[in-house]
Amino acid sequence: MSNANPYALLFEPVQIGPVTARNRFYQVPHCTGLGHVRPRADAAVRGMKAEGGWAVVSNQETEIHPTSDLSPYAEGRLWDGRDVPALRLMTDAVHAHGALAAIQLVHNGNHAQNLLTRAPVLAPSEMSVDTTHPKQAQAMDKADIREFRRWHREAALRAKDAGFDIIYVYAGHNMTLAQHFMLPHMNQRSDEYGGSLENRVRLTRELLEDTHEAVGDSCAVALRFAIDEMVGADGMQASEEGRAVVELLADLPDLWDVNVADWSNDSATTRFQPEDGYQNAFLSHVKQITRKPVVGVGRLTSPDMMLSMVKKGIVDLIGAARPSIADPFIPKKIEDGRIDEIRECIGCNICVSSDNLGIPIRCTQNPTMGEEWRRGWHPEIIAPKKSNADTLVIGGGPAGLECATQLARRGYQVTLAEASAELGGRVAKESKLPGLAAWSRVVDYRLNDLKQRGNVQLFTDSRLDVDQVAELGVEHVFVATGSHWRTDGISRSTQRHMPQIEQTAKVLTPDDIMNGLLPPDGPVMIYDDDHIYLAGVIAEKLATAGYQVVFVTPESLVSTYAVNTLEQPRIQARLIELGIDIRCNQVLTAVEGDIARIGCAFTGRVTDIPCASTILVTERHRETALYDSLRGIGLKTLELIGDAASPGLIVDAVFAGHRAARDFERPKAEADKDWFRREIIDLEET
Repeated sequence: MSNANPYALLFEPVQIGPVTARNRFYQVPHCTGLGHVRPRADAAVRGMKAEGGWAVVSNQETEIHPTSDLSPYAEGRLWDGRDVPALRLMTDAVHAHGALAAIQLVHNGNHAQNLLTRAPVLAPSEMSVDTTHPKQAQAMDKADIREFRRWHREAALRAKDAGFDIIYVYAGHNMTLAQHFMLPHMNQRSDEYGGSLENRVRLTRELLEDTHEAVGDSCAVALRFAIDEMVGADGMQASEEGRAVVELLADLPDLWDVNVADWSNDSATTRFQPEDGYQNAFLSHVKQITRKPVVGVGRLTSPDMMLSMVKKGIVDLIGAARPSIADPFIPKKIEDGRIDEIRECIGCNICVSSDNLGIPIRCTQNPTMGEEWRRGWHPEIIAPKKSNADTLVIGGGPAGLECATQLARRGYQVTLAEASAELGGRVAKESKLPGLAAWSRVVDYRLNDLKQRGNVQLFTDSRLDVDQVAELGVEHVFVATGSHWRTDGISRSTQRHMPQIEQTAKVLTPDDIMNGLLPPDGPVMIYDDDHIYLAGVIAEKLATAGYQVVFVTPESLVSTYAVNTLEQPRIQARLIELGIDIRCNQVLTAVEGDIARIGCAFTGRVTDIPCASTILVTERHRETALYDSLRGIGLKTLELIGDAASPGLIVDAVFAGHRAARDFERPKAEADKDWFRREIIDLEET
């Protein structure tokens, strides 16, 4: 790297206890939904980060004992020595690229339900588990605390044996015993582990000392600490007890990994935290107190922001989870001066939702995430073309753009035809709605790539019919014509009893709103049986514009899917603050003139809502007319992708486009042989 690189400071080595990070890029612990269940796939995710230039690559929270069982979620596991070989897969993959491997040891206290092990749940004091499960945790006595310290120490030794270079004591996200002991609302003890802050921090101090004594000669000991609970005076605050904790422990850890709690704050979506580096205000004073290196996060995607944070003395190391998922090669791209090639995280939290759903990780921006071992996909490398075939992609939405980008990268001649005046499809439209501006990065990244390639032709205002496609003479066609929202009210809750909608009623869809059509003056009813984000942002848009909005949903919460992206409470709070009338557990039965009729989802009791217009956010019709007409003209390749094939999330459309490009000219028998590699237990070996 030339000294002329303006970001040279980011590539200086950093000493962390007995080990040295080769640069300042630090992938902090994050879950993958792979964990101990799919260790090969998990190792490949981490190894890709190391290949991409991250100096430190961490795994996820790693259970140290059966009393911290997070089942059914596939996190890390280090209950005993039998778990070491699976974790060594990760350390080997990370070390192969010259990076340090970090492990986040955890006992989750009352955050662990122990559904698999059926062990008693442990906590500082008597309390319920922190999920809606009818179970309570028991207060730990002195013997329990001694046992916990022993479990943690033995896990640290096993982690060292597995090849880890940095071993965490984890006190964050309101998910760990170490943090639970610190928080007065969870710690009602009257012994030396309760009462004063110094007493409440005692357990964390002991864990740090125990870990140093066990492995500190060769492994660094890190403390991941939530310095602010983001609940004001009702919780730990960075400027008060949070700062005091740093002062009490100052130089005891080899590294401070500082963030905010809970997870919904630490991983806030761009809809509610649009700025990169949004956690800086909470951690800015930590380096003034400790002499040890500090790593901080905050959805850091801008190299200029990263550089500024180091120069200002806020951090020593640039921490990232979500940005490293969106682009595992951020460090190398900055080092090589390829800033415009970075796939910036859009903060949609689809990666987070995967963990909450107990499924392998995925990413809207990076369709290869989680597929490195399963499908052999690399985010920066794709197989070259197999022929000189020309290709045509019809539709410039997320599926079409991704398909065209990857076909072009393989070396094929690509023509992309979009019917409208703007490329981007649903992303271009949705990103203009409140809070979703960052989503435009999905389009920007792919258009930037396509426009620099000589083997790509881009056409807008080009609605093709079957004759025009035939006239082009391209024999390999990918149809990504998307979908449109239904106007008849049919949805998952109304399929048995179709709503009666009069032709004279003013019924609109999200397409109308995104195309710039506003409802007539008067009350607006939004019926949401989609349950993700779209109905909520449309409600926000209209309420902000002065409309009286009634929000109706068959679910018990607004935007229920957003529980998985950690933003549901914020969405519902936003709508309440805007004065929107929320009606939950109600199913649409009819729209007659200026009346929308809804029925209780449980009793069927009917309520009439006066409204000048009704906006239906229900299901979508696939746009397949062109595809159907093309099936009869003898094309060598004709593939329907994205929302035109299966309406879903943007992440699904991008993945479909990517897979289509990867599989192009791959023998069908080979592609169909196995969807992906599976990690199967060999009973003969057990």
